[in-house]
Amino acid sequence: MPEDDLLTRDMAHAPPQDQATPPGVATPGHAMVVGVLAALAGLMFGLDTGVIAGALRFIGTDFDASPRTQEWIVSSMMAAAAVGSLIAGTISFRFGRRRALLGSSILFLAGSLISALAPSVAMLIIGRIFLGFAVGIAAFTAPLYISEVSAVAQRGSMIACYQLMMTGGIFLSYVTDGVLANGAHWRWMLGLMTVPATVFLIGCLFLPDSPRWLMMRGERLRARKVMRYLRPTPQQADREISDIATELTRGRSEGFTFFRHNANFRRSVGLGIVLQVMQQLTGINVLMYYAPKVFQAASFGASAAGWATALIGLINLVATCVAIVTVDRWGRRPLLLLSCAIMTGSMLLAGGLVEYGGHDTVAQIAMVGSLLVFVLGFAIGAGPLVWTLCAEIQPLRGRDFGIVCSTFTNWATNWAVSNTFLSVLDTLGEAHTFWLFAGMNALFIAITLFYVPETKGVSLEDIESHLLAGWPLRDLGARALPQGGKVSTNPLP
Repeated sequence: MPEDDLLTRDMAHAPPQDQATPPGVATPGHAMVVGVLAALAGLMFGLDTGVIAGALRFIGTDFDASPRTQEWIVSSMMAAAAVGSLIAGTISFRFGRRRALLGSSILFLAGSLISALAPSVAMLIIGRIFLGFAVGIAAFTAPLYISEVSAVAQRGSMIACYQLMMTGGIFLSYVTDGVLANGAHWRWMLGLMTVPATVFLIGCLFLPDSPRWLMMRGERLRARKVMRYLRPTPQQADREISDIATELTRGRSEGFTFFRHNANFRRSVGLGIVLQVMQQLTGINVLMYYAPKVFQAASFGASAAGWATALIGLINLVATCVAIVTVDRWGRRPLLLLSCAIMTGSMLLAGGLVEYGGHDTVAQIAMVGSLLVFVLGFAIGAGPLVWTLCAEIQPLRGRDFGIVCSTFTNWATNWAVSNTFLSVLDTLGEAHTFWLFAGMNALFIAITLFYVPETKGVSLEDIESHLLAGWPLRDLGARALPQGGKVSTNPLP
């Protein structure tokens, strides 16, 4: 019997569909709208990351919080995000990507309210912990979900849209902080986060379930219907469903079981972990969390530090837009190499300016310029592309486990850096701290050259096939194994 006849017969006996199975005829914009709605998780991430930079000095004054206590206020969200990322895989696999995002939106709303109304440091930290759980779940689920609903040609740009939302959130929070700073209204800074949290919650109600997740659950009928909603033609949708089905015939494994028994899967998990560690060791998040303090340490006044911080947020946003436009044209590797080179040079310059540049106006302008160039470098490559690559290189059977590992690593490293930065800055001094980050970025260049694949225009199924066939990590996106390339002899299950 033809497949379309089988589908018609199955639909006649199918159970009623809930709101996660979209109705209607496919249009080219459906996948983009769905991806943008999911990327609102990045907006919330950015807002909650950036808002604390402007609010921290007023919180410290109101609660008489020491620098060490302020480190805990900032880093408590990162610690909770690390824990949230660990449970995100189980939630995402068992209940679906859509429901995981919905749960995170509720946590965002609750955490924003608790933080804004906090009567003490302890209650503020509890609110930040709620936000951390939300961020950990969303940071795991959103890139994964977007990679699974996007077409191959737009996958890189759509995942980078998550980073765009994040940088947009950081910029908006810096602007909001600047407007409210004159009255020291830190509670309003934190409370305004409830507005986008509500928008995100409503948006999650309209998301369809991931067709790949539905296929893993054996719901091929619903998966095909969702895929036809997301793709411009039924033929393209059916072809992708067929490819996913083929991958699933290789057998299903629990993520950790697959990790223990398959050396090739361990390679992709290891690469994801290394990429996330290096992203955090670039130094970007300490600049985002503590930018006003960094500028004040470089002899900026409080007002000038605030404006310089807002300018950083604007450059971050604009440069991420450039990354979205170019990632599926230029490719992942060229942008990542350019990004790391720019960050290395700018951190070397910033350290030199602090050590030898003096404190006059010219030196201050040069310092702002070097840090703006650093942020530009991060935003065109290391920012969006690490999340893109971590979502692309994991095989379907172990994708949840692999991304849990890399996302947890991101937040654990983020916590370690943010929880020690003020102490490191005090111990090493500004110049040596900048030079330390320069060395980390130089190491990132070497890792990219030797291990990072070019995945532009390559389907997730092809990347998985190359990985499990033992191809070198750098060649996972190649159409054919380069001459002289060696295939791993690791046994497959």
